[in-house]
This record gives sequence, structure tokens and C-alpha cells, in this order.
Amino acid sequence: MITVSVAEAKKRLTELLDKMEQGEEVIIARAGRPVARLQSYEAKGRKPGFLGQEYRLPDDFNSLDLEIAAAFS
Repeated sequence: MITVSVAEAKKRLTELLDKMEQGEEVIIARAGRPVARLQSYEAKGRKPGFLGQEYRLPDDFNSLDLEIAAAFS
């Protein structure tokens, strides 16, 4: 865990983001008191709705449909 001041976090943001990607947790403090905790983001897979008990999800449920993605680029 790394603790930095607000000013230091502003200066070192890119470096701190790299550390968070490696699993490090960052605490931002104001006047020596912790005010925020930053950690890497972990995307969660989609969950089935009300038919979750009655419907088997395909193996590629969370994969990106390239044809649909191309429509938005």
C-alpha cells in the first residue's frame, strides 16, 4: 500500500496508475489523513437475468461481437 498527498498524487498520477495495474493499492491523504483509496478496476462478467435458472449461457457470452463493435467505431 502506498500513501501519497493530494499534490503528490497529481504529480505522479501515471506512475500510481501503473502501480495499481500491478495490484498495488494507493491511499490519498489530505493533511496526513486518508481521504481516498484507489485500487485497480476489475470488470465483472455479465449476469443472467430472471431466466438465469432456466437458461444455460453459451461459452462465449462475455466475448465481444466484432461485427457489433465495428458499428460503433
